[in-house]
Amino acid sequence: MGSIVCKFGGSSLADSSQIRKMEAIVRADERRRFLVVSAPGKRHDEDEKITDLLFACQARARAGEPIQALFALVRRRYLDIAADLGVETGLEAELDDIEERLEAGASPDEAASRGEYLCALLMADYLDAEFVDAAEVIRFTTEGGLDEASYRFLAESLGEERLYVLPGFYGALPDGSIKTFSRGGSDITGAIVARAVGADVYENWTDVSGFLMADPRLVENPAPMHAVTYREMRELAYMGAKVFHEEAIVPVYREKIPINIRNTNKPEDAGTMIVPERDMGEEVVVGIAGKKGFSLLLIEKFLLKKERGFIKRLHELLRKHDIVWERELVGIDAVTLIIPSEQIAGSEQALLTEIRSRFDPDRAEIKGDLALIAAVGEGMAFRRGVAARLFSALAEAGINVRIADQGSSEINIMVGVDEKHYQQAVNAIYATFC
Repeated sequence: MGSIVCKFGGSSLADSSQIRKMEAIVRADERRRFLVVSAPGKRHDEDEKITDLLFACQARARAGEPIQALFALVRRRYLDIAADLGVETGLEAELDDIEERLEAGASPDEAASRGEYLCALLMADYLDAEFVDAAEVIRFTTEGGLDEASYRFLAESLGEERLYVLPGFYGALPDGSIKTFSRGGSDITGAIVARAVGADVYENWTDVSGFLMADPRLVENPAPMHAVTYREMRELAYMGAKVFHEEAIVPVYREKIPINIRNTNKPEDAGTMIVPERDMGEEVVVGIAGKKGFSLLLIEKFLLKKERGFIKRLHELLRKHDIVWERELVGIDAVTLIIPSEQIAGSEQALLTEIRSRFDPDRAEIKGDLALIAAVGEGMAFRRGVAARLFSALAEAGINVRIADQGSSEINIMVGVDEKHYQQAVNAIYATFC
């Protein structure tokens, strides 16, 4: 019998009603033996996240302020869930210990991790499963990277044929202190567990039935993605699609373990499969994503390509100012860099003055209010007419393309348009391909 690793997000664990849905999902397939849980999420829009409350408690304690009233919100939340589920667990003692540690100066990482820790304890008791503390099996190096020995620790700890529950989001440094992944990092924990146990599939349960081909805030009723490759997903995530933590693909990538994004509230929906390869068929573009807030740095100089070390010196100048650029396009006499506007806000003229002084360009200027949009699909560079259709769609919509790039990965076409045309451009591209 194979195995399935299930990660349940905060929305799937927000209250006892959601947790019962989670239980039904787990019981429906005996292969679902490895559960990774987040902290309980928001029950409604005005609700406060457990992790945010714990961060606030840590900050108050560090400032020498009392935390009892704030921590009482955390305490009440877990005890209410336990009472609703009929679980008689030792949560009171655990909560007392966490409050004491916060008052004694627990680190931000330790504070933030306790939401997942408490939820995993509660779920293990409720499901009659074995609790495995992530701090004992997921280890970081001194530099903060994942210690590869974690896979061995996990395999050894999850060897028996039974149900296991692990808290997501954190592990431990060599000295035993708690370290968290970046926000949303429970997705990463689930992927690490999936690789460690050689899972057939990694199910990521949330409150949406997979990915949509475009942002529903921009496009009305966008079509769902049925399948998307690891590479396509990383491109979409990089360009702003925020459903799944992009780093969570890394642990399962080489083992070719598929990821299935599912909806706890609609378990009958197939969701989206993230796979090593997919059947391309007629689906050229799998998704469209984008983001605003960029500027173009344009530098022109006659015979620039013949000036040895020009690009290297330009890179050194930008790094000196801690400027990280998104993309770079180099021509025979010009170079254009796409830079997040926030990185140069207020210092544009100073930067241009230094560039003019050091490089004596024929032209140097910064133009802002740029939005980037990427149409993503494996092998699109080899599909005749894709670029022509995209640019024709924008032209017919009356939208000027300020910059364009088809990356060497052959997996996307990126265009830059005025921010005021961002939504219109996304809809024009979507209507053409989807």
